[in-house]
Amino acid sequence: MPRWLRENALTVAMLGAFVVFLLLQSVFGWQVHNEELAEYGATPLSWWAYLGTGHFAEAVFENWESEFLQMGGYVLLTAYLVQKGSAESKPEDQTDRPEDDPRHANPDSPWPVRAGGLPLVVYRNSLSIALLMIFGGAFLGHLFGGVAAYNEEQALQSGAAPISAWQFLGTSDFWFQSMQNWQSEFLAVGVLILLSIVLRQHASPESKPVTAAHAQTGA
Repeated sequence: MPRWLRENALTVAMLGAFVVFLLLQSVFGWQVHNEELAEYGATPLSWWAYLGTGHFAEAVFENWESEFLQMGGYVLLTAYLVQKGSAESKPEDQTDRPEDDPRHANPDSPWPVRAGGLPLVVYRNSLSIALLMIFGGAFLGHLFGGVAAYNEEQALQSGAAPISAWQFLGTSDFWFQSMQNWQSEFLAVGVLILLSIVLRQHASPESKPVTAAHAQTGA
């Protein structure tokens, strides 16, 4: 295996799986959407045209929205909350790690750490900020894709006049789509936190060492 691939294999594997599953989602979603159009006697779309529809955008972004909310919330909450015995938690009595103290900066530290001031304040929280900003973008993608899909569906079914994104934001339909994904994401993380107390996966940083006691918190 080439060195660059070995050093980046985890990212390559995860993003490769993402591309494959997104492509498959688009193909199956295209077929489903054309079946719906056929029911109303509408002209079917090409796959390329389908990628620009609200049906596809809504399905993609409502899932991205929940994933990045979960990850951003998880990163932020683990900075302040603990779970005794979990590999997903820092030790109970730990606040910042010694390495988080900017006084321990060295020439190889990122430049905001060495600069101090506002750049340091932002950088100390940059991971959760970035994840929650992506969540915000996905939320908007879900909203605008969702209202486009909703208006198309209403036009096909009853010829109803289109509504605005602001009006769609106030519908039960939008929040039902969001909550069905949000709850599942937080359930998955909560289960991982609890299972990591007593279960192990050797060689994984998401697990405590196989020999660690159940009461040991963190890796």
